[in-house]
Amino acid sequence: MQPKAIELRGRARGSGRFPAICAPLVGRTRERLLAEAAVVAAKSPDILEWRVDFFDGIGETAQVLDALAGIKRAARGTPILLTRRSMREGGEPIALSESEVVALYRAVCATGDVELVDFEMGNHPADVLEVREISRAQGVKLILSFHDFHRTPPAEMLEQRFAQAASLGADIAKVAVMPQGMDDVLTLLSATLRASRALEIPLVSMSMGRFGAITRVCGWTFGSAMTFAVGEASSAPGQLAIEDVETALALLQKAIRPQDL
Repeated sequence: MQPKAIELRGRARGSGRFPAICAPLVGRTRERLLAEAAVVAAKSPDILEWRVDFFDGIGETAQVLDALAGIKRAARGTPILLTRRSMREGGEPIALSESEVVALYRAVCATGDVELVDFEMGNHPADVLEVREISRAQGVKLILSFHDFHRTPPAEMLEQRFAQAASLGADIAKVAVMPQGMDDVLTLLSATLRASRALEIPLVSMSMGRFGAITRVCGWTFGSAMTFAVGEASSAPGQLAIEDVETALALLQKAIRPQDL
């Protein structure tokens, strides 16, 4: 069965690769963020992820929207994913309530400057529903995600997380977990494979840290439609440089064609 690709602007995988390569932006100031965006965009990832929880100005919507417009210009046509990662799932502390985070997502989606947003499915159900409605109304793809930075839950639980995202209306389901050894890496990969066969939406998965680094280059063979790679600075443990990911993918894809999976 062919893996399900992420479609943006009517075209699969952003610039046409499978898996899509997403590079994070983690600058804390507008000046640093825009400089980072220019450097990373020049490396031609398929998607740029702005981790807005790193941004010092997150408490002022006008500052966020101004920075986003600058990123859009620097991105040179690369699709943008906006993510606020909560502290409970590995994000930075921010001075916003959850209702204010939802309001920020509403403002961001209305700009037309983002193609995707990430929202954690562990948030309050009413907030998840509201972000789903906001993003759909603006034609923005919604990633519903689950992260565990401490352990790898059993495969059945991971499959339930993928299914939960689909049931909540996600366009893309994402699961990221921390392994304590290679057995945990196999757990993540096997759960991804089974979920990719069972669900209609694209999946994104990764095992983090040094044990999980292999999933960032081979996860696509198990059905993960996107991998995260470092353009300038990482946003999670185990991320590899874009250049290294591209090289590893090219080597694997000489032997394994995505259309044959």
